[in-house]
Amino acid sequence: MKCKVFLPLLLSVLIAGQASAGCLTGAVVGGVAGHVAGHHTWAGAAAGCVVGHELAVRKKRQRAALRAQRNAQLAQSQPH
Repeated sequence: MKCKVFLPLLLSVLIAGQASAGCLTGAVVGGVAGHVAGHHTWAGAAAGCVVGHELAVRKKRQRAALRAQRNAQLAQSQPH
C-alpha cells in the first residue's frame, strides 16, 4: 500500500523538478480540503497543484513587472 502512494509521489517530484513552483503547497492545501469535503484527497491535491502553480507564476510575473518599472523610473530620474 505504501508503495502505491510513495512511488507516484516520488516520480512526480523528480519529473516536475523546479518547474513545479507552488505545486507542492497547493497540493497539500487542496488535498486537505478535498479530504474534508468528502474523501476526495487526490482530486483536491491535483486541483491544488494546478492552482498553486498558477498563483506562483502570477506572483513571479508581477515581481518582474515591478522590477522593470522601478528600473525604468531610476533610469529616467538619473541625469545623463
